[in-house]
Amino acid sequence: MRVISGSHKGRSLESVPGSVTRPTSDKIKESVFQVMGPFFEGGLCLDLFAGSGALGIEALSRGVSNALFVDAYPKAIRTIHNNMRKLKLDDRTEIFRTDAFRALNAIAKRDLQFDLILLDPPYQKVNYEKLLDRISSLQLLKPNGFLYCEHDASKLLSGQVNHLATMKQETYNGTTGVTIFQGN
Repeated sequence: MRVISGSHKGRSLESVPGSVTRPTSDKIKESVFQVMGPFFEGGLCLDLFAGSGALGIEALSRGVSNALFVDAYPKAIRTIHNNMRKLKLDDRTEIFRTDAFRALNAIAKRDLQFDLILLDPPYQKVNYEKLLDRISSLQLLKPNGFLYCEHDASKLLSGQVNHLATMKQETYNGTTGVTIFQGN
């Protein structure tokens, strides 16, 4: 696993030990960041269900100013910390070990809004509609911001969720579905 582009291009990343997490392939990262960027001029990113932090790190490498990483799995949190130290990104990140819905509520209390939200949850363990509805109702995505959602290819996500409009839907390798929403 590596950073695809930007200031940390080519740098390798530590993976979360075990089989609990599923890293996003380099092919998918390259493809979706071409749609959402490919580069950013600052902004704030939320990497929810962060795993190793690879998606959020890719965003930081491509110009996002700061990122929040959230995961409930202790080994994932350790891996994110290790990757941040390795790439010297500690001063641009906050890392939290908590449930996604608790994190969203805490973020809303801080009045934060994001230019980019990355969702790559365990496919069968999350109610995507409820998660997207919560993000939308709390107005966590800035107008014109991007929300990346990785899901099982057999699960189609709704074309319109409150303040989110579908920008792209794609299937990779026949198993991985990606939907990119944009705030409006």
